[in-house]
Amino acid sequence: MQRIAIVGLGLIGSSIGLGLRRWSAENVRDGQPALEVIGFDSNLDRQSQAKKIGAVDRTEWELRKAVESADLVVLAAPVLALKEIMGDIAPLLKHGAAVTDVASTKAEVLDWANELLPRTVSFIGGHPMAGKETSIEGAEGDLFREATWCVCPSVQATDEAIRTVLGMINALGAEPYFVDPSEHDAYVAGISHLPFVVSSAMMNALSADPSWRDMKTLTAGGFRDMTRLASGSPEMHRDVVITNRAAVQRWLSAYIGELERFQGLLASEGDDADAALLEFFTNGRDRRAEWAVQTSREAELLGGIGNDGEGDGFSGQMGRMLFGGFLRKPRVQKEESKPPAR
Repeated sequence: MQRIAIVGLGLIGSSIGLGLRRWSAENVRDGQPALEVIGFDSNLDRQSQAKKIGAVDRTEWELRKAVESADLVVLAAPVLALKEIMGDIAPLLKHGAAVTDVASTKAEVLDWANELLPRTVSFIGGHPMAGKETSIEGAEGDLFREATWCVCPSVQATDEAIRTVLGMINALGAEPYFVDPSEHDAYVAGISHLPFVVSSAMMNALSADPSWRDMKTLTAGGFRDMTRLASGSPEMHRDVVITNRAAVQRWLSAYIGELERFQGLLASEGDDADAALLEFFTNGRDRRAEWAVQTSREAELLGGIGNDGEGDGFSGQMGRMLFGGFLRKPRVQKEESKPPAR
């Protein structure tokens, strides 16, 4: 039985636990579940709730007891808390353990891991592109199904540790996507971080107006869609932008540029200005349609290749490789051995 410790039992951590425990129950070996999931959170109420909903097999009140015997440690805490947590667990981790995280930024996290974690363990950065605005109350085992899960292995990570993390991702129904940490941060700053900045800015701007008291009675679907992300954790949003300042500033400047261009078109008059406004909205509609069609098509292709998991197709081969690595205990690596190329 492989032991997994989840540090942080909010929405993401508890959803990981629910998904892994379900997979474990479906893959019983010699009368025992394949995995034991241990949970830890500094908030004891959250620990109790995670145990109540079945997200973990057991919880520990001490971080040391949660991680010291774990084959895989999943850090599901806020990104700015990860540096301190890594320092705390560094002397406690078992030789050959794999450590991963789920933070929304990766470059600084991998720097912290390289600085703080011992060379006897492997760190593989991760970021599931899925979530909700709710906390543990919204946890569900299917949260990551068909979602993209970014994977950023450290240079020192062993092949077996990487396979272990890929096996976890596979068990949760997600699709792994290997990406350079800096590229990851640049990409998600535009598609993930900018949207919740815009959502909060819109909410702040409109609610600060004296007419908001009456205006809010007219809100409908468009307003709800555009401001949904403002309902998320303020602490999480703050931590994410602090650890990704330059990339967020880049996309924010591009977005402000588009708004300023639109403001100029709106201030103009005449047939040319009207045509330019139409082109602005048409271009936005068409680009979104292209994105939606491409995203749907990619999902269809991924779902249609050997999806029975038993044959010799790509999915079946990957399933056997990844689950084999997931269930096999990590091989102990000597410190002097040369790490495999990333």
